[in-house]
Amino acid sequence: MENDAKEARQGQHRVFPWGMLKVFLLLGLGLSAAGVLMARHGHEVAAATLFRPWLGVSPTAAAAEGLEHSMTDEELLWRASFAPGVRRYPFRRVPKVAFMFLTRGPLPLAPLWERFFRGNKGRYSIYVHALPSYRANFTSESVFYRRQIPSKVAEWGQMTMCDAERRLLANALLDISNEWFVLVSESCIPIFDFNTTYQYFLNSSQSFVMAIDDPGPYGRGRYDWNMTPEVDVTQWRKGSQWFEVNREVGIEIVKDTVYYPKFKEFCRPSCYSDEHYIQTMLSIETPQSLANRSVTWVDWSRIAAHPARFGRVDITEEFLREVREGQTCLYNEKNSTLCFLFARKFAPSALEPLLELAPTVLGFG
Repeated sequence: MENDAKEARQGQHRVFPWGMLKVFLLLGLGLSAAGVLMARHGHEVAAATLFRPWLGVSPTAAAAEGLEHSMTDEELLWRASFAPGVRRYPFRRVPKVAFMFLTRGPLPLAPLWERFFRGNKGRYSIYVHALPSYRANFTSESVFYRRQIPSKVAEWGQMTMCDAERRLLANALLDISNEWFVLVSESCIPIFDFNTTYQYFLNSSQSFVMAIDDPGPYGRGRYDWNMTPEVDVTQWRKGSQWFEVNREVGIEIVKDTVYYPKFKEFCRPSCYSDEHYIQTMLSIETPQSLANRSVTWVDWSRIAAHPARFGRVDITEEFLREVREGQTCLYNEKNSTLCFLFARKFAPSALEPLLELAPTVLGFG
């Protein structure tokens, strides 16, 4: 009897767990179905999800929810510094140009940009860094709808301005489809159509960062000897804040932990770090990648601390054509008359004449 009871108990333990089998079968079918859907429709969707793990949702849902996240700057820069070890992507990837708007608040020239982007969905993305207290009121039909990133105060002449630039870059780098990164302000305008701009970037062999050795008081005169040994005075560079960089150079900017501490400590307000930090760091780390110019036109002919500003009365066909065609430069080591793709600084009052001239002069609208 005791043996019979023992065998009966052992038999009960050996009963096959049919309930668990059903669970595994259902799980396997679900994974198989997901794999089929991914293979047919979504390699790029799956990849985008992997490169945006902080969202926890699909890219479509993420787009609807905007760009909000709770990452610290440290975590954001760390995630953005990741780079694929194999440059040939194993899924369909349409390269995009990321337009990064660095502004205090409103975008008064947004209607012109809306026309510029029209008809090119899937080839661009937009990121806006404004004051933390600012909330844009764009409608859901606008390309700027919910494109504000988590921001902090950025003050002119201080390292917080470079922090804002790196924050924009880091958010944009999280989208694996973004290949080029363009920094613009609320006073910038596009001066060529989108396709011309897009092809100019994708066909370029270099990034556009102005970095010159200025021996005067506003160049080397701002150098602090405490920068050594990381930065020697002969390596100190100055240039335009407004850059246009490819993905590799963008990653160089966000992953830097060598030069950033030096600039934060020793490049104080009279140094104007946004004119020196990225320019110096890239000139040391990856000089061969730089075209040593910006493609954002600006007029410094007036003797002032800020460039010339243009309003309604300044906007004429002759003026716009001169901005577009009045220069020569090197593009992929060859002479070119197509040197600028954007221009600044334009006042809100310039919007109406710009919209009128855009179709005939700028090529869009």
